[in-house]
Amino acid sequence: MFPRSILTVASLLCQWAAAQTYSSCNPLYSTDCPADTALGKSISVDFTQGSVNSFTASGTVTYDSSGAQFTIAKSGDAPTLTSVFYIMFGKVSITMKAAPGAGIVSSLVLQSDDLDEIDMEWLGADGTEVQTNYFGKGDVTTYNRGAFNPAANNQNEFITYTVEWTATQITWSVGGTIVRVLTPATADTNQYPQTPMQVKFGAWSGGDPSNAAGTIAWARGPTDYADGPFTMVVQSVAVTDYSTGTQYKYGDTTGDWESIESVGGKINGNSGGAASSVASADVPAMTSASPSIPAGLGSTHGSTSTLTGWPWVATTLSTVTGTSTSVAGVPSGWIITSSGKIVPASSAAVHLTSFNLLLLSGPIAFALLATFYRWP
Repeated sequence: MFPRSILTVASLLCQWAAAQTYSSCNPLYSTDCPADTALGKSISVDFTQGSVNSFTASGTVTYDSSGAQFTIAKSGDAPTLTSVFYIMFGKVSITMKAAPGAGIVSSLVLQSDDLDEIDMEWLGADGTEVQTNYFGKGDVTTYNRGAFNPAANNQNEFITYTVEWTATQITWSVGGTIVRVLTPATADTNQYPQTPMQVKFGAWSGGDPSNAAGTIAWARGPTDYADGPFTMVVQSVAVTDYSTGTQYKYGDTTGDWESIESVGGKINGNSGGAASSVASADVPAMTSASPSIPAGLGSTHGSTSTLTGWPWVATTLSTVTGTSTSVAGVPSGWIITSSGKIVPASSAAVHLTSFNLLLLSGPIAFALLATFYRWP
């Protein structure tokens, strides 16, 4: 049984954490932003075995023998899992089935504090394609960087999609086949993503009737919730951080990768497994290039001074009741295992205190407490 004082603190943290939806600290505009928790290694998460506490849920995410379920049943549903850690260059592979349904969007997003972003998105109205996209430093003045790439039968079978991101190129892959390559030279000016990224994935309704007309059209909506529910299923996620250490810090306000500092490690210190450069001529032709992605994919997405909790959820800042200047990470004395669980490095050496708990959001606090006390 937990001590009453710990339960009281954790309960208060849950109430506070529920209001956190964005961070107001953008390293392009402040030198006082908190450091990002580094993954610094490789993990492989099997969601058919249930949840892990290195990813926190927004909305309702359920689990069964097929994996993590992200279900849209009504207006406002946007279930999401977000990593408590960041990677500084690396590889993310997700094995999943996209959600069907007009206007329904399944998403994999890598996003940094200064709003660099790498995306893969599946539109429920078409089970044959995936959209690939990128943004740099929150610049959404133009929406010409996306492309649709082949991804046949993506709603009916589990397919592994991979984003590999280095200082010299980004590759997007479908089922082991590279479908798109981006380099700093081929990216729009100053738009190549190059700062520490969180990993986020989930589903939302771009076709919700409350969204802007352009958003609904892009998502191939409108969404008829009577046809639902609509479910995205994620079987597993594998993440490799190509850098090492415990934290990543911005050395200045440039947003250039050379300015990122690793605490206790090295930028690109784990990049030996990174892919060699891929010639664009070797990449299959895209189904279509530069689709027009409208403004209004979440009213906060265009802000260069605000990090949204989920890039394109159709909510407004007027609904936000609290802010957080840091992302809950891994407290001192705890580690992320290769299976994605946050556990004590040595249970004999770990002492949970109110200070430890104040570093955590409520859901993480409960998960760690359960681990420490072997609570079933």
